[in-house]
Amino acid sequence: MLSVKNINQYYGGSHILRDVSLSATPGKVSVILGRNGVGKTTLLKSLMGLVPIKSGSIELDGKAIQSATPYERARAGIGFVPQGREIFARLTVEENLAMGLAYKKAGTPIPAELFELFPVLKQMLQRRGGDLSGGQQQQLAIARALAAGPRLLLLDEPTEGIQPSIIKDIGRVIRMLADRGDMAIVLVEQYYDFARDLADDYVVMERGSVLARGLGPNMEIDGVRELVAI
Repeated sequence: MLSVKNINQYYGGSHILRDVSLSATPGKVSVILGRNGVGKTTLLKSLMGLVPIKSGSIELDGKAIQSATPYERARAGIGFVPQGREIFARLTVEENLAMGLAYKKAGTPIPAELFELFPVLKQMLQRRGGDLSGGQQQQLAIARALAAGPRLLLLDEPTEGIQPSIIKDIGRVIRMLADRGDMAIVLVEQYYDFARDLADDYVVMERGSVLARGLGPNMEIDGVRELVAI
């Protein structure tokens, strides 16, 4: 579904992404690991069109999208959960979820499946997003990205600052979404054990480049924990 080939990206004179290539397939979780500052978040922002790439190609279902705007990529089927969640603190849970349907027809209902995945959100529909706990906000951010039914889901460190019980819930949802077989998931993650448990395949980044790649079940024997240790 997603094919990224030799993309390069710069901030000013700094070369942030260096000939990065990766792919993502429906039914699988592709994990991107690496120490802080190696370009993982920039890579996801480049895939979503939030920052431009200098060269290389990004294809979704065989169609080049590297020149598409973020809203065009969203319409094409990409959902994005940014680092730090970035929910609308002054809007209610219901209004935040409705924002995920912004390009759908007026009156499109919030999918009931979201409340099956994250039951706590149904109980808090009229509560403001800023009044939720960090874990609840993360669940809201994921549900908002899922509202429009994306075929590719980009997740940037969904476990950051989250209590262990909700980390387990989020992991369960990610695995469930992948196992349905109709969605590709790209997960940037700092928490090694969480990434290892979910990964069908992995990429390790270092200084803006791909240092290693392989199958998720081989992460231990490939020594990935040592490669990403801080």
